[in-house]
Amino acid sequence: MSDCSAVSLCNVSIRLLVVEDHHVVRQGLVALLNVADGLEVVGEAADGVEAIAQFRKHQPDITLMDLRLPRLNGVEVIERIRMETPNARFIVLTTYDGDEDIYRALQAGARAYLLKGMTSEKLIATIRTVHSGRSHIPAVIAEKLAERMGTEELTPREFEVLEQIVHGKSNKEIATELRISETTVKTHINGLLGKLGATDRTQAATSAIQRGLVPLESLRNPQ
Repeated sequence: MSDCSAVSLCNVSIRLLVVEDHHVVRQGLVALLNVADGLEVVGEAADGVEAIAQFRKHQPDITLMDLRLPRLNGVEVIERIRMETPNARFIVLTTYDGDEDIYRALQAGARAYLLKGMTSEKLIATIRTVHSGRSHIPAVIAEKLAERMGTEELTPREFEVLEQIVHGKSNKEIATELRISETTVKTHINGLLGKLGATDRTQAATSAIQRGLVPLESLRNPQ
């Protein structure tokens, strides 16, 4: 008996948008997906703004989304598209496995979160899973997400102070930048150290980068 909820048993073409800023990686994905049974890449984008335009143009069934993109990052793209198209389906495909990256992407509405080291079989299976209306979160990603959910949120000001610490700013420089007193800076540092489980500024900065709290590209392009 035929069951058209199982994509592999039906003559259904899953229309895909591939968003990836590295040209070689994007072309490799497109080539891989276009030869897979029942998949069709209908659009490509190399940055966040282009991703939104391509989504509007093609209305794909599923968008494969990198997180680190020029102009708009992947989470921002997901959020903006879902404001216009709430049922849009996204699979995050990235090299970043920090718990904050995972948390933000899933909060934005991604249905799956995959690391780029996965096999082509796993990628294609995940596409079909998401197309059928389900989500897919690998065990290692679920574990990191659970860790993130168990931690106390940083306040907006603590985030600002943490960003300055990661950029190597002193307490005096942070106070000047944020227009607060050095005493207030110290108070925020004590708070964020406790929440991050760090004993000093160096550990806090390392944790912020590893977890995705402060993106690496911000270090290459300081404000």
